[in-house]
This record gives sequence, C-alpha cells and structure tokens, in this order.
Amino acid sequence: MYEARNIMPRQKVIFLCTGNSARSQMAEALLRKHGGDQFEVYSAGMEARGIHPYTLQVLQEAGVDTSGMYSKSVKEYMGRMNFDHSIIVCRRRDDNCPTTAPDAANRARWVFDDPVKFDGPDEEKLDKFRQVRDQIDARVQLFVVETTE
Repeated sequence: MYEARNIMPRQKVIFLCTGNSARSQMAEALLRKHGGDQFEVYSAGMEARGIHPYTLQVLQEAGVDTSGMYSKSVKEYMGRMNFDHSIIVCRRRDDNCPTTAPDAANRARWVFDDPVKFDGPDEEKLDKFRQVRDQIDARVQLFVVETTE
C-alpha cells in the first residue's frame, strides 16, 4: 500500500524585462537555485535579444548552472500559459519595459538597474553585473521565504 502525500503544486513564476538578456535571466536562474522544486520558473523579454555574456559569467561565479538558458520573447507565453506570479524586473521608464504580462494571479515590479546599459570600462561593467546579480539574489531569497511560509 502506498502512503498518501500532501504534495503542493509548484508555483509558476515568470520574470519579465526588456530584452531577456540580464535581469530576468538572473532572476529565473536564481529562483531555480533557491526555490528548488517549489517553483516552475520562466523568464522573457519584450524582445529576445540574447543573453549577455556577463550575465552567464556572474551567474557561474555564484555557482548557478547556466546550461540550457536562452533568451525568450514574452510572445512565447501570452495566451498560452497562466502563472501564479508575474514579476517585472525593470523600471517603468526603461525603453520597452513590459506594461502587460501573461496571465498571473499575482503581479509585482522589482526595480533593478539594467547592467547592459551601464557605460564604463569592462571591469566596471562586470562589477555592475555582479552588483545587480547580488540585489536580485537577495530579493529572490526573500520571495522564496514570503511565498513558501
């Protein structure tokens, strides 16, 4: 005889930004890392611009698996999937920042600077990516606590 288990369905989360090249990719990867099997995680941008190489580098530095990551357009999900949480990770004034999102029970905006737009020498730009990664990491960890209590 099998023992019945009370298994909670995984919460579906999508992170959205302009190009799905940095912030939303970081948020997706970090929630996968910290959320374990409690979340089904996606990310997308208004356009799929490709993942910035520094995004992959700073995630790998933090021990995050980046295999299988690719840039996606929000059009892949609109009208095709419902989410528990839709989280926009850019500023309203950013060019092409999403104003609509796929269907979601809960919508939020987490504001982070776009490290791709940071202008400076390569080492300073890489530091900006690290700074944004760390900010997203802290917010994702808080999100996990808030939604799984």
